[in-house]
Amino acid sequence: MSSAFDKLARPVQKWIRSQGWRELRDIQARAVYEITSSNADLIVAASTAGGKTEAAFLPLISQVLDTPAEESGFDLLYIGPLKALITDQAGRLKEICREAELPVVPWHGDVSSSVKSRALKAPRGILLITPESLEALFVRRGLQIPRLFGATRAVVIDELHSVLDSERGVQMRSLLTRLELAVKHPIRRIGLSATLGDMGLARAYLRPDAAEAVRMIEDDAGVAELRLQIRGYISGEEDDITPSATDAIAGHLFKHLRGSDNLVFAGARQSVEIYADRLRAHCENEHLPQEFYPHHASLSREHRDFVERRLKDNAKPTTAVCTSTLELGIDIGDVTCVAQIGAPFSVASLRQRLGRSGRREGQPAILRQYAVETRLTAKSNFADRLRLGLVRSIAMIELLLEGWCEPPKPQALHLSTLVHQILSVVAEQGGAQANRLYRVLCLEGPFRQVSSPLFLDVLRTMGDPETRLIEQADNGLLLLGRVGEKLVEHYSFYAVFKTPEEYRLIAHGRELGTLPVDNVLAPGMMLIFSGRRWLVQEIHDRDRVILVTPATAGIPPKFGGDPGDIHDRVIERMFEILDGDIRPVYMDKVSLELLDEARRNYTQMGFSSDPIAVLGNNSFVLATRCGTVKTTTLALALRSFGFTIDLHDGFLNVQAGGNTPSLPQILSEIAEGQTVDLFVHTPNLFFEKFHPYLTPCLLQKDALSSRLMPDALPEICENLLGVK
Repeated sequence: MSSAFDKLARPVQKWIRSQGWRELRDIQARAVYEITSSNADLIVAASTAGGKTEAAFLPLISQVLDTPAEESGFDLLYIGPLKALITDQAGRLKEICREAELPVVPWHGDVSSSVKSRALKAPRGILLITPESLEALFVRRGLQIPRLFGATRAVVIDELHSVLDSERGVQMRSLLTRLELAVKHPIRRIGLSATLGDMGLARAYLRPDAAEAVRMIEDDAGVAELRLQIRGYISGEEDDITPSATDAIAGHLFKHLRGSDNLVFAGARQSVEIYADRLRAHCENEHLPQEFYPHHASLSREHRDFVERRLKDNAKPTTAVCTSTLELGIDIGDVTCVAQIGAPFSVASLRQRLGRSGRREGQPAILRQYAVETRLTAKSNFADRLRLGLVRSIAMIELLLEGWCEPPKPQALHLSTLVHQILSVVAEQGGAQANRLYRVLCLEGPFRQVSSPLFLDVLRTMGDPETRLIEQADNGLLLLGRVGEKLVEHYSFYAVFKTPEEYRLIAHGRELGTLPVDNVLAPGMMLIFSGRRWLVQEIHDRDRVILVTPATAGIPPKFGGDPGDIHDRVIERMFEILDGDIRPVYMDKVSLELLDEARRNYTQMGFSSDPIAVLGNNSFVLATRCGTVKTTTLALALRSFGFTIDLHDGFLNVQAGGNTPSLPQILSEIAEGQTVDLFVHTPNLFFEKFHPYLTPCLLQKDALSSRLMPDALPEICENLLGVK
């Protein structure tokens, strides 16, 4: 054993020997030295199953045992994103702590009240909790926070990379700040993270005021061998003999995944059910035991638990066909292969999913990417001709191999989560002064971009007679209003995140179905639904209704119009692929043929030399070469002049009407700095949980901080016009 082993407490050493370990992993030995020799904040970065949990907790538990705290309270705090992950980690930590008789307390909605009551009466040991349950402690037991956490010497944040740019991540940063203010001393922060391209992002998240002081330990061990393939499929076959793309993919999955544990990320819930049904039918037709099961948020907790238990059972081969529900680090055992059907939306998500495979020593990580493109006809849309779904898949895999992933947006205001945290602090203290709220949440908390005047605007909105989230007493104390009390008292209050809002689509009084909306959408823009293109007429945010009429502009593309924020870097790489000649070795014959076809069409349409293509009938395609935020901003700008807009990855399809001005003229005016009203057609701006309580003005400011970028418009238009 190494000298790092000698620095650990005797009970911890005894547990290590009982595991039959010959030595600590390198990342664990380095963490022992780092944690025992300083009080610095720390990030431990390694792949899934890389030993991060033990790296953090072996030395932390040793410190608790060797130098017990004089104050009362939990010694260590662990914050994890999922209840199931907390349950798994609690089981592992109980084994380590059994010899030392150090309590390990999992805390979430499924833990019995008796366990929680005992922990509240005599808090000590390790508390494992979700951000939502920690929020509930602040709201329900705010005055007890100093007693419960007075002895806490470190907080371990698991899956740090998953919260860098989310409302939930902002909530967690706010809770950490409030915790330190309550106990009146800093608490060491230790983040456990998958390896990111730029770990400086994680450092800034962990300790915003002293990011440079955060220490880093990255796993030096060689990464698992990676085996990947992109397989191309064409939908809309011309005969009845060839199986459909869906059937062909299901057949390939059945042939290669049967008999092992796997995850198949199929996108929307409907697709999950379709592929799970096809795979179930294969099992029945072959008279084989069923081993393919759907897993998404709409299914019962009982069913999801059943699937998760099967994945951990080595005696029962299981493949979960899922949405993003199994993306995070819940322990589901060793997965042989990860399959992705359709183009992913972020490199970070793809990296997270791939981390589920190749966890056993000597086992390769396997990614099967299925790209489905539509059969081209004379009427096919330009987006289908450019095979944008396939090209995005290639771009993201290339960036993944280079170690890049999307950075957070530090300029975002996060006003929805600010409303939530204002209500939480007021509830915690039974009332709060405005200046204290601003200090706790903005000056010292995560809402650094919110100025004092803007903060007061948020308070006024929350106190409006129609909103009634808060009210002000005669002495200036802010209290919960009638609506605020109802919100805070409901169990759903503690979570700030939500899935993309489902809007009902209605055409001529008939409901077409529901569509998740996660991008800015305005009347006069087009969307794809149920294989048709629809023109948005009206958007009613509060009722979650979009009124549409059938669009007459050509055949809709198969790819495009999905929710998701694609980064500029991804789009840049897509254009490099279209402009270039690389033929990645991981692509099969069909996908390479589709890529060649995309490049030919790209050249024939003139995009290799001119970013504007004229399709005829006053229809244009603009190659913005920008991600979702900038392309959406240009879409709203052109919509303000009366153009009809259709958004795609790095492209805009622009349709001019009888009274619309010249497109080159408008682009020239924007390039010269003409001010454009992006909100003239009242786009939807409800994306986060507490957005409905904000005024249109505040919603616009929130959107401008993260979802739109008007300052980029002149440069985009200059590039489109070829201005040097």
